[in-house]
Amino acid sequence: MSAPKLNIDRSALEQLLLSRFFFAPSFGIYDGVKGLYDYGPTGTALQQNIINLWRQHFVVEEDMLEVDCSIITPSKVLETSGHVAKFADWMCRDTGNNEVRRADHLVEEVLAARLVSDELARKLAATSIDGQAPAKAAGKKNKKGPAPTKLEDAVANEYRGILAKIDNYDGDGLGELIVKHDIRNPETGNSVSPPVAFNLMFQTSIGPAGTSKGFLRPETAQGQFMNFARLLEFNNQKMPFASAMVGRSFRNEISPRSGLLRVREFTMAEIEHYVDPMNKDHSRFDEVADIKLPLLTGPMQLAEETVPAVMTIGDAVSQGVIDNKTLGYFMGRIYLFLTAIGIKTDLLRFRQHMSNEMAHYACDCWDAEIYTSYGWIECVGCADRSAYDLRVHSASTKKKLCVREHLAEPLVYEKLVCEPNNKLFGPKLKRAAKPVQEHLESLPVEELAEVKATLAKDGKATVTLTGTAVDGDYEITSDMLTIEYQTKIENTREYTPNVIEPSFGIGRILYALIEHSYSVRAEDEQRGVLSFNTQMSPFKCLILPISGNPSFKSFLQNTARSLRNVGVPARIDDAASVSIGRRYSRNDELGTPFAITFDFMTLKDNTVTLRERDSTKQVRGPLDDIIELVKNLVSGSATWDDALAKFELVDTTSEADAESATE
Repeated sequence: MSAPKLNIDRSALEQLLLSRFFFAPSFGIYDGVKGLYDYGPTGTALQQNIINLWRQHFVVEEDMLEVDCSIITPSKVLETSGHVAKFADWMCRDTGNNEVRRADHLVEEVLAARLVSDELARKLAATSIDGQAPAKAAGKKNKKGPAPTKLEDAVANEYRGILAKIDNYDGDGLGELIVKHDIRNPETGNSVSPPVAFNLMFQTSIGPAGTSKGFLRPETAQGQFMNFARLLEFNNQKMPFASAMVGRSFRNEISPRSGLLRVREFTMAEIEHYVDPMNKDHSRFDEVADIKLPLLTGPMQLAEETVPAVMTIGDAVSQGVIDNKTLGYFMGRIYLFLTAIGIKTDLLRFRQHMSNEMAHYACDCWDAEIYTSYGWIECVGCADRSAYDLRVHSASTKKKLCVREHLAEPLVYEKLVCEPNNKLFGPKLKRAAKPVQEHLESLPVEELAEVKATLAKDGKATVTLTGTAVDGDYEITSDMLTIEYQTKIENTREYTPNVIEPSFGIGRILYALIEHSYSVRAEDEQRGVLSFNTQMSPFKCLILPISGNPSFKSFLQNTARSLRNVGVPARIDDAASVSIGRRYSRNDELGTPFAITFDFMTLKDNTVTLRERDSTKQVRGPLDDIIELVKNLVSGSATWDDALAKFELVDTTSEADAESATE
C-alpha cells in the first residue's frame, strides 16, 4: 500500500465552505469561541444524510435498539465509569504568553514541520535553481520564512519513529521528548512547561441549590449502559443484541483547531453491542470475512512501521490480529459504511491501539483513520470494552446488570464459597459485617483463595474496605467464617455481557468526506466542485431558468414541488442577474448532482435540459420524462449512462463558454 496522497488547496476549500455556509464559527458577530461551530443549511443537510445512511446501515439492517439519553450526567455515574479520574489529555503552557497547547499535538506538529523542512532542503541540495548554488537558491525560496534545514539521517529517522508511535507516550514520555528535542511553541518560539493532565469534561450543577454536581456527557455510551436491563427486557431477554444512539457530546478540548476535527461540542453515533464473553462469534461474520482491510497493528507501530498490511478480515481474526469475530464483523461494517458515503479506500486505514493508549479493561481496540490535509485523523473507534462498564455500575448501584441463560443441561462445578459464622461474624465486625462479607464475595477466586490460605496458616487475615461508609482495615479470624470449595449445580447461567463498541465522530467524518469529494475544474482552478454521491448530496437537483422571463415562474415552482413531494430536495436558483454558467458553478460548490434548466425551447415544446455535475454533460427531453429521470437517478434505479442512452445529448460547446463567465 503506497503512501496516501490528497492534493487540495485547503485555504480555497475553507473559503468555499464558509461562503456556501456549510459551517461557520459560532457567535461570529461576537468574534466567536474556539472549538464551537454552527452548521448552515448545506452542512446540516449533509450531516443528516450521513446520519440517515448510518441509521439504515446499522440500526435498521442490524435490528438495533435506538435510544436517546440525557446529556446532563450526574457526577456519580462518571466517577464510577472512571471519567472523572482518567478522562484527560496532557497539556503544556507557553512560558512567555501562557498559551495552552496539547502536548502530543505540539510534539507532532513541531517534528512533522522539521521533517518537511528536511525534505525540502534535500530536494534543493540535489538540484540547482536558476543556475545558482543550492544553498543560495534555498534562501531565495523562503523569503517569508526560515530556509529549509537538513537533518542528520539518524535524527530524521528518530523523528519518524516518534511520530509513528506518538499515541503511545504518556505525560512523562512527552515531557522527555519536549526537553530532548527542544520542542517550542512554533508560533512564538517560547519554551513550554512540562505536561500536566487536564480533565476534558464540562462540569455543571444540577438544580438551584448547586449541591448536586454533574457533567455534560463526554460520550453517549454511559446513558446506554444505564438502560441495559430495560433494553434486555425489551429484547425479550435474547442475546446478543445492540443499542445505538446519535447525539451531542462535549469535551473541553485543550487547544481546539483544525476546523471540525477538534471541537468542544460535536455529534456522535455510538453502538453498544452486548455479547456473551464465552462466545464472541457473529452470525453474519461470513459476509465480511473476505473484505480486505489496511491494518496498522500495534507491533507494527512499535517497530516504527507506517505502511499498513492489507489482509482479509477472516485471516486477521484467524491469526489473532483482530481479537474476535464480532469485533472483526463491525470493522467490516464500518469499512462498508465509510466507503458507501464516499470516503476513498486508499485514504482509509485501521490502526490498532498500543498499550499506553488502550484502556486497561479493553481486550482490543482499532481506530478507523481517514487521511485528510491534516494527516491521518481518527474518525471511528471500534473497541472490545470487555464487561467493564456493566460490572462497575452494577457494583456501585448494587443492581444486577447481567443475563440469565437457561441451560439445556445442568452445569456442575466446584466453587470457592465464603460462609460466615453468624454467632461471631456480626458481633465482632458490627456495622462493617455486611460490607466485609460483600467484599469477600466479590473477590476473584484467586484472591479469595489467598485469604483462605492466610487464614489456614496464620489463623487470621486483614480485609481492607474502600468506597464504603466504614472504610478501613478489619481483622477476620478462622473461627469467624469458612472458605471452602462446594459442588454447585445450576440450571441457569448468569453472566455479565462484554461490549463491542463502534463509536463514530460524525463531524470528523463529514469534514473528511468534503475533502475527499473536493476538486477544481481542469480548465479553471477557481471553480471548485464537491462531487458527493447522490445519496450524500445536500440538494439533489438545481432548478433554474435561462433568464428572468416571468413565463418560467410556474414551471420552476411546479417542478420543484413535484420533486419535493417524492422526497427529492430541489433548489431554485432564479437570480437572472447572474449568468447561467455562474449559477451552475456555485451549485457545483454545493455538491448538487443534477440541474434542470428551462429555456426558450421549453416555452415552445415543453422540453428541458438536465445537466450532470461531474461531466457537465447535458441531455434534453420532455419535462415529465426528465422529472421522472431525476427521481430514478436519486433513488439509484437509474444511472447517468442510462440517461445518455435514452435522451438526446446537448451540444454544450457554447455553454462551456457561458459556464466560465462570472457575475
